[in-house]
Amino acid sequence: MTRVQEDASGALLATADGVARVQEALRERDLDGWLLYDFKDRNPIGRSLLGLEWTTRRGFALVPASGRPRLLIHAIEHSSWRHLDWPRESYSSRQRLEEGLRTLLAGRKRVATETSARCDVPYLDLLPAGIRDVIEATGIELHSSGDLVSTFYAVWTPTQRREHGRASELVKTLARDAFTRAADHITRGDAITEGALATWIRTELARRGAPVHADCIVAIGPTAADPHYDPGTAGRPIRAGDLLLIDLWGALHEDSVPADQTWMGFLGSALPPRIAELWETVKAARDGVVASLQERHARGEVLRGFEGDDVARGIITDAGYGEWFIHRTGHSIDRDIHGRGPNLDNLETRDDRVLVPGVGFSVEPGIYIPDDVGIRTEINVHMGPGGPEVTVDEPQQDVFLLLQD
Repeated sequence: MTRVQEDASGALLATADGVARVQEALRERDLDGWLLYDFKDRNPIGRSLLGLEWTTRRGFALVPASGRPRLLIHAIEHSSWRHLDWPRESYSSRQRLEEGLRTLLAGRKRVATETSARCDVPYLDLLPAGIRDVIEATGIELHSSGDLVSTFYAVWTPTQRREHGRASELVKTLARDAFTRAADHITRGDAITEGALATWIRTELARRGAPVHADCIVAIGPTAADPHYDPGTAGRPIRAGDLLLIDLWGALHEDSVPADQTWMGFLGSALPPRIAELWETVKAARDGVVASLQERHARGEVLRGFEGDDVARGIITDAGYGEWFIHRTGHSIDRDIHGRGPNLDNLETRDDRVLVPGVGFSVEPGIYIPDDVGIRTEINVHMGPGGPEVTVDEPQQDVFLLLQD
């Protein structure tokens, strides 16, 4: 059984203009084509660009650098692809599939597809090794489609940028309200746990208008040393004297771009000097990344994801905390909270994709000392028409002091 998206006509490659834009990009990169492969929804990039909802058999779409795109699909799945008025060949046997691939790719040498050498970019490495073997046996040189994916899949539309701004303000306000809620409980002498506060935040994200991808992390000092800590329904009690991390995210609807922010509060009236030093370090790393991106953009330089990570990691390392910065500096954000565009990463992977105009990502340096303390600051950045722009008004400058003497 197969289905086509109800609005398949809005998919990029279902339009003549979209095909022409992709072909221009292929010629600029000296590529002979872009081969999009999918099997049972394993390639959300191809599915979105082609306007497919889901399929049950292997399918291939080749967008050549010039000429009409072509399809190689299973004999029982023509209905899934009916919205694409392209020449097509069908197969049923595995032998015919391999013959069809040779025909589809004949005369071409350099072809882009969703692959990543050494799995440097796991979000992009979607082509199975076995299919890669079959394709390369035809003599084709496969190249990563990474920058094509950034340009034609991960970029935000003007509407998505506006809606992200609305989500960003909502998330920021809710974070402040959550800190106030924790402080009020403690002031009254009521018990509140990490899990209880997290449950309230999730409920409020939906109630206030950001129900998609809605979730959060609530953690006090030692538990915050686990960057992806989950308190479950209870977790630890939040008490006076605790450092409190709140990471929360949500989007207005399925096609909207989520906002993802981390804020820090201290349940006391004066920040301990050691916590203040950690905070100033991660804030300097955050602001250093933004300043570097803006300065380099103003000079007309090409910006790549790994370079942003290098800036933050260098600042934290110089401060003496490098061994406790254990994750990348930022992740792509598109319609998914962890998107398919370039990440700020030269630790977990080496993301050398270009930060092309229109993409967005988080900047979230942190320091995590096991069984002791975790501290993080997180903002979102969009590569706007005038260069990198922080999407939250008034990023956090100081840890919020939540209780008075």
